[in-house]
Amino acid sequence: MAFEIGIMTFGEVTEDPVTGRLPSPRQRVRETIEQARVADEAGLDVFGVGEHHRSDFVGSAPAILLAAAAEATGHIRLTSSVTVLGSEDPVRVWEQFATIDLLSQGRAEIIAGRGSYTESFPLFGYDLKDYADLFREKLDLLLKIRERNPLSWQGRLRAPLAGADIAPRADGGTLPIWVGVGGSAASAISTGRLGLPMALALLLGPVTYHERTVQLYRAAAEQAGHDAGALPVSINTHGYVGRTSRQARDVMYPYFAKGMKENNHQRGQGMLLPRAAFDAQASPGSGLLVGSPQEVIDKLLTYHELYGVNRAIIQMGFGGMPQKEHLDAIERLGTEVAPVVRREVAARERNAA
Repeated sequence: MAFEIGIMTFGEVTEDPVTGRLPSPRQRVRETIEQARVADEAGLDVFGVGEHHRSDFVGSAPAILLAAAAEATGHIRLTSSVTVLGSEDPVRVWEQFATIDLLSQGRAEIIAGRGSYTESFPLFGYDLKDYADLFREKLDLLLKIRERNPLSWQGRLRAPLAGADIAPRADGGTLPIWVGVGGSAASAISTGRLGLPMALALLLGPVTYHERTVQLYRAAAEQAGHDAGALPVSINTHGYVGRTSRQARDVMYPYFAKGMKENNHQRGQGMLLPRAAFDAQASPGSGLLVGSPQEVIDKLLTYHELYGVNRAIIQMGFGGMPQKEHLDAIERLGTEVAPVVRREVAARERNAA
């Protein structure tokens, strides 16, 4: 299975800690599409837009941004990262992403997740006490929509469907649907039982953080009769590819620390990140994919060795990094990191065969 490397963004609207400038939403939206174009030209495999419903992000409608990215790119896969499915209508999600798939000639996919941010639930009239049940029921509906059309379906938390014609269909008739998992054992097990690809999110922590998660996922998949070795697994984490180790850390740190402090306020206090703690998280034993091209190559190969992942999506630019530095890192990831990682993983798999 080929190793895929990509990038993702939430489109933060954050005051620059160096210049004090606050980008406009218009600027951030245009920069997002430029990031997709540059990633495509640099040879990366995946471009993702995450979902937030607050004024310090421009990603409240990822499908619209991905549709614009479809017109600006020619090869790169286009994904949500993630679609907060519990507060969405699966019928509308399918319609939007099937349309992106048609625009992009078969390059769309969905990463569905529960959402670590919950502002969308009250915004759209959902009760947070139904948080887990909403996701389970709506994922079931989304998968049924993918399987057949027309569709009759009945659940507890959404109106039933009776012979519903849900269109358009995707370019090839189907869409890849991944499940975003943040480390919950129950989420990994349920995803494995369904035989769906798993996208692992790692915010901070050791590079080994998800070993048990992956083991539970694959065991559950095998027990449910799926070929666990054929199921894709992705690692999604923060990072930055610099010219050198020091330059990468110096560029990323002030923006990442700002984002951790200001864009993560829903997660409570304790998100202050001193430079020493950041540098520790950038070390070989920790999860951030930040450093020189060779350091990022080495850590991606470590993730592959530990988890057997065949995809990595890096959130670069978190905290409002200026576009020039962001695009420089995208270029390095595509031209200096990705070819080496793909070649090394392919060699490993040939030797193991």
